[in-house]
Amino acid sequence: MIRVVVSGAAGRMGRQVIAAISDDEQTAVSGALEAVGNPALGRDAGAFAGLVENGVVITDDISAAFEGADVVIDFSGPRSSLAVIAEAAGRGMPAVSGTTGLSDEDIGKVGEFAEEIPIVMTPNMSVGVNLLFAISDEVARVLGDDYDVEIIEAHHNQKVDAPSGTARRLFEIVSRALRRDPRQVGIYGREGIVGKRPRGEIGIHAVRAGDIVGEHTVLFASEGDRVELVHRLTSRMPLARGAVRAARWVVDKDPGLYDMQDVLALRRRHG
Repeated sequence: MIRVVVSGAAGRMGRQVIAAISDDEQTAVSGALEAVGNPALGRDAGAFAGLVENGVVITDDISAAFEGADVVIDFSGPRSSLAVIAEAAGRGMPAVSGTTGLSDEDIGKVGEFAEEIPIVMTPNMSVGVNLLFAISDEVARVLGDDYDVEIIEAHHNQKVDAPSGTARRLFEIVSRALRRDPRQVGIYGREGIVGKRPRGEIGIHAVRAGDIVGEHTVLFASEGDRVELVHRLTSRMPLARGAVRAARWVVDKDPGLYDMQDVLALRRRHG
């Protein structure tokens, strides 16, 4: 049995991860970590997630939460995620992180920790979205420069970063597939008299409304046809199940920085 500490245990994703673990025969929750002052502190993690009590108390004591665990799944936040990964590295423990909004500097630090432990880090752990990553790469390579590309994402009105990490990843994949420099071709929304669309630019657009869990569209359009690749989440459970799958996969891996393309053996030309 793989013992998992869940970081961000009281959040929407944390609760879903706890539920996904409860449905998985190979994993069990051994610790539940939350930020200082969180109103869920002291509560049973299973009960707080809407399940039966599992005997694991939500705590802000990182050392106590990690005690006896084999792997950590982190869905906390940019500020606490590095501390969680640092704790894992100090213990030689694998880590899975789905936290988004990290700065380039933060990601660089994660890369340093990955020299000591295996880390799966990805903006989206849904199996379906990661298949979208692979398909978008292939479609972009086949259609080439004859098609304009636009990426549109939609999320709930509480999401604090934009565009989503998933949209950024799609942009990176498509840019690389088309052999374009992402620093030069990305257009984040449009306003005013912008003129004709320059050949080669890639638009990235963010929608924030209601309780949308997550929608991503990669649109390829020419003068005579259009190809749309769409993935829609209607619950967070696919993300949680993907995180648990990643936790099972990473426990016996060598140090390194991995993502779901590795977990799902989808890594090919776009890896």
